[in-house]
Order: sequence, then C-alpha cells, then structure tokens
Amino acid sequence: MQAILLSSEEVAKRAYQIYEGGIRQQVETEENIGKMVIINIETGDYEVDETGLQAAQNLQAKSPYARLFGIRIGYNVAASFGGVMERVSSDFRYCD
Repeated sequence: MQAILLSSEEVAKRAYQIYEGGIRQQVETEENIGKMVIINIETGDYEVDETGLQAAQNLQAKSPYARLFGIRIGYNVAASFGGVMERVSSDFRYCD
C-alpha cells in the first residue's frame, strides 16, 4: 500500500470530517463522554476506549501503517497540561 503524505493539519481535518460525518452520532453517549475515539483516517475505522492506547493498538494490528488520530469524546481537546478541558455542547462542530 502506498503511503499518503499529509501534513498534521490535513490529518486533523480529515479526522474531524470523518468524526462529524457519522462517528460522533454513534459514540457521543453519556457512558463514552471523556473516553478517546481513535480514527484510522484512511479507512474510517475507529475504536473507543478509556485512554486510546488499546484502541490504537487494535487499529494498528489491522493496518500497521495506518494514520491514526485521537479525539476525546465530548471535549474540545484530547489532553490538557495545566489548563482546562472544556466540555463541548452537542451542537459544537469540529469542522465545517
């Protein structure tokens, strides 16, 4: 398989488009708020778990060279170092 060369910004944009295009409606449930969804931006496959580590390992086992991107469900950032993670409303959109 030929590698797709994308900048970090392009990877993020594609991941958010995939997330908004259908994954969000499936995973943004009360029991998943705060968990990580990891998305394979090439196939649209995704997995959810507490930290994203096991989800990323599972996706890489299926496709070792996959481009993965993580989103914390229900929040505007995946992690915070000394700052505040803000919950987003259900009508918040990551991309247009």
